[in-house]
Amino acid sequence: MSATELDAVVIGAGVVGLAVGRALARAGREVVVLEAANAAGTHTSSRNSEVIHAGIYYPAGSLKARLCVAGKQALYAYCAEAEVAHQRIGKLLVATTPAEVATLESYQAAAERNGVGDLRWVGADEARELEPAVTCVRGLLSPSTGIIDSHGLMAAYLRDLRRAGGDLVLEAPVVGGAVERDGFTLEIGGRAPATVRARAVVNAAGLFAQDVARTLAGFPAAHVPPAHFAKGHYYVLAGRSPFRRLVYPIAVAGGLGVHVTLDLAGQARFGPDVTWIDGVDYSFDDSRAPSFYAAIRRYWPGLPDGALQPGYTGIRPKLGPAGAPAADFRIDGPARHGVPGLVNLFGIESPGLTASLAIADLVISLLAG
Repeated sequence: MSATELDAVVIGAGVVGLAVGRALARAGREVVVLEAANAAGTHTSSRNSEVIHAGIYYPAGSLKARLCVAGKQALYAYCAEAEVAHQRIGKLLVATTPAEVATLESYQAAAERNGVGDLRWVGADEARELEPAVTCVRGLLSPSTGIIDSHGLMAAYLRDLRRAGGDLVLEAPVVGGAVERDGFTLEIGGRAPATVRARAVVNAAGLFAQDVARTLAGFPAAHVPPAHFAKGHYYVLAGRSPFRRLVYPIAVAGGLGVHVTLDLAGQARFGPDVTWIDGVDYSFDDSRAPSFYAAIRRYWPGLPDGALQPGYTGIRPKLGPAGAPAADFRIDGPARHGVPGLVNLFGIESPGLTASLAIADLVISLLAG
C-alpha cells in the first residue's frame, strides 16, 4: 500500500466492516478497509445461517433490537435496489410441548416492544398445513424473516465502496499502532508491510476486535472487554428439503437452538449448536450428530437416520462467558472511551448481518458526534 496518509481506515472486511467502509466513502471520506485474510468475510460473515432476522428476541431498547429492526428494513430495500439475492420466506417458531408456549408468548411480547408487529399465532393444525413435516402444539409465524446470499451482499457493499472512491486491501493485518494527538498510526503486516496514519479508525475486526484494540498504544485497556467464543456446527440435509420456510425451536443458552434454515437453492441445513472454545478453531466434530438428531426430531419426528451430513462451523464473538446473560453489541465511540476519531465494535454476532446498514449509520454518527 503506497499511501501513508489516510483520512479513515476500517479494520476488518466482514459484512459490517464493508458496510461501514461503504457508508464512510459515500459520506465523502477517503477510506481504506484493511483485511488480514486473503478474502473478505472469511470468518463470522460467511459462517452463519444467512438469515435476515425480524428483531424478535432482543431486549427492548438494546442496540441489537434497535439496529436489527432498522437494519432489516434497510437491508430489504438495499437488496432490491442492488440486486442482492434474497427471499422473504418467513419463519415458524414452534413450541413442541405445552410448557414451551409461555416462551413463545414472551417472544411475541418482546417483538411487540421492539416494533415488530407482524407476528401471528398458528395452532397445531395450521402449522401442519404450513409445514407438513413439523410437529408442534403451537407456533408463531414471522413473515418478515428472510434469507440472503451473504457473499453477494458483501460483494455489493464492496462495489459501492469502490464506486465511491474507497478501497479494500487484503492480507493487511494490523499488527500494532498508537493513538496520536491528531489521529492514529497503524503498523500493517502481511505481504507489503507499511506504516500508515489515519485521522479516523473503525475497528470492525470481529473475532479479533479485542486483539486489535489492545495493539493501539495509548488506548485505555479498561475499555477492551474480555473476548469469548461460541462455536456452532451446521449439518446439511441429504436430499430434498421438506420445508418451505425457516423453523425455529425454543432458543437455548448462547444461541437460538438447532433450527432449520434454507439456502437460496432450497437446501436445508440445521444448526447451530453451542460449544464454548478458547480460540478460533473451525474443525468439525461429527460426534455431535446424535445430539442434532435428537434436537431436530423434537419438531421433525420424521427425520430419517443417516440424513444429516457434516456442513461447516462458525464462531460467534461473545462478550460474556458460558452461562452469562446474553450481552448487547458494544459499539464504542469517543464519548465512551475518550479517544477522538475511534469507534470499536465488540461482540458483533447475530443479528450483525441483518443490522449491518444500521450499524454503519450509527458508526458514522459516532464519528461525527
